[in-house]
Amino acid sequence: MTEREKMLSGQLYCADEPELNAARHRADLLCRQLNALPMAETELRMEVLRQLLGKVGKNCAINPQFRCDYGSYIQVGENFFANYNCVILDCAPVTFGDNVFIAPNCGFYTAGHPLDYPTRNALLEFAKPITVGDNVWFGGNVVVLPGVTIGSGSVIGAGSVVSRDIPENVLAVGNPCRPIRSINQEDRSML
Repeated sequence: MTEREKMLSGQLYCADEPELNAARHRADLLCRQLNALPMAETELRMEVLRQLLGKVGKNCAINPQFRCDYGSYIQVGENFFANYNCVILDCAPVTFGDNVFIAPNCGFYTAGHPLDYPTRNALLEFAKPITVGDNVWFGGNVVVLPGVTIGSGSVIGAGSVVSRDIPENVLAVGNPCRPIRSINQEDRSML
């Protein structure tokens, strides 16, 4: 089994090997191209995103500075928007549904490291997928950790650290992030 296959299956793997290094270098070059393009160059930006990401829906916009590990394991649905300074460490699949909005300085981290230092010092790591449903909004400075699923229609409050699954249609906040209430009819009319 290759290190890439181990990575994608959630096993311990070594990221410092030729195939994975080459894939990260490719993503680095494409991220640099994307980040250097003026915001008004929407078609050119979309061309780069189509090369970088595994799947790109219609009306996708990612503001600079965007960074990712591989890009090819990221899938975004229709009407996706990521504001400034988004980081997606896609050592496992990261899937975003339709109408997902991400405020500045958010991070989505599939990569994890063993707690015991001998294994960690052997340069072994693991990755678990992140899945985000449709119609989800992330406030600024949110961090989503490995293996998390966020249900459709939910809002993740600014500064939250999401370390466990979040159900559908809730407002969730905090560190650790937890649902505090359901999204209700009154929220639909708020300004």
